[in-house]
Amino acid sequence: DTTMRLRISHSTTYRYEPAATGAIQIIRMTPGSHDGQYVAEWQIDVSTDSRLDMHEDAFGNVTHVITHDALEELTITAEGLVETHDTGGVLKGADERFPPGFFLRQTPLTAANAAMATIVRDLRAESEADDVLGFLHTLMTQIYEHMTFDESPTHSGTSAAEAFGLRRGVCQDYAHIFIACARAGGIPARFVSGHFLRSDGAVHQEAGHAWVEAYIPDLGWVGFDAANCICTTDAHVRVALGLDYLGAAPVRGTRYGGGHETLTVKVKVEQVGRGGQSQSQSQRQS
Repeated sequence: DTTMRLRISHSTTYRYEPAATGAIQIIRMTPGSHDGQYVAEWQIDVSTDSRLDMHEDAFGNVTHVITHDALEELTITAEGLVETHDTGGVLKGADERFPPGFFLRQTPLTAANAAMATIVRDLRAESEADDVLGFLHTLMTQIYEHMTFDESPTHSGTSAAEAFGLRRGVCQDYAHIFIACARAGGIPARFVSGHFLRSDGAVHQEAGHAWVEAYIPDLGWVGFDAANCICTTDAHVRVALGLDYLGAAPVRGTRYGGGHETLTVKVKVEQVGRGGQSQSQSQRQS
C-alpha cells in the first residue's frame, strides 16, 4: 500500500495586551484534495465567540474570515487527517483557475536582483534550452548550497533579494528566492504553503512549511522544496498557493486598538497507521 496517512494539527494563538477592540483574520489552513492528496477529515476551531465565513479565493484556496469584537486572546486550530501518494513531484487533478503564464507575474517579495539574475543567466547557458526540469533541479541545488537555514534574521516581509543577500532564512525565503529565479528565467512559479512530515523523527514544529511549484511544458506543475533540496513527495501536504507568501499565508490579520501583539504557532505532523494510531517514526519539518 503506497498511501501515507498524516495527522496534522496547526494552532495559532494571538495575545493582545491591552485587549484589541476588534480584529479580522483571514486564514488559509484547509487543504484540498487532488490526485496525490485526499483530505479524509478536517476541522477548524476558534477559541472565541466569532463569526467564521468560508469562501474560496481567486486561486481556489479555501479561506475562512474570522471577525470578532474585543478580545485579549484568540486561538485558531486546524486539524485533520490527510492521505497522500507520491506522484514524483508532479501535481495532477488540482483545480487551476489561471493559465500558467499568470505565475510569471512579479511581486515585491519575489523580485530578482542582479546577483540572482546572473545565476539564472549562467544556469541557462549551461543547460539545454528545452531542459526546463534540469535547469530547475540545478537551481534548487544552488539555492540550497547558497543558503543556511536560520529562523532569526528574516520575517514574513523579507524579500527574496534580502534573504539571498543574507544567505540565511526559513523555508519561505528559500521559496521566494526559487520563485524569483524561475520567473527571471521565464518559468512560471508559485508559492505553496502546507506541511511536511520530517524524516528525522521530530513531530513538533515551530511553523508550517513552504515550497514552490514551477510549470514545465508537457509535465505540468512540479513541486520543488528548496529548503530540503527535494521535489515534493507523499510527505508534503499542500494547503494553499499564491504568487508569494502573502497570497498563501496560513493567517493574515488586521486589528483595531490593542497594544502589544504576541503570536505563538504550534504545528504537529505525524504519520498514523491504518487504525489511526500514531507510529513512532512520526516526523517534523523545518
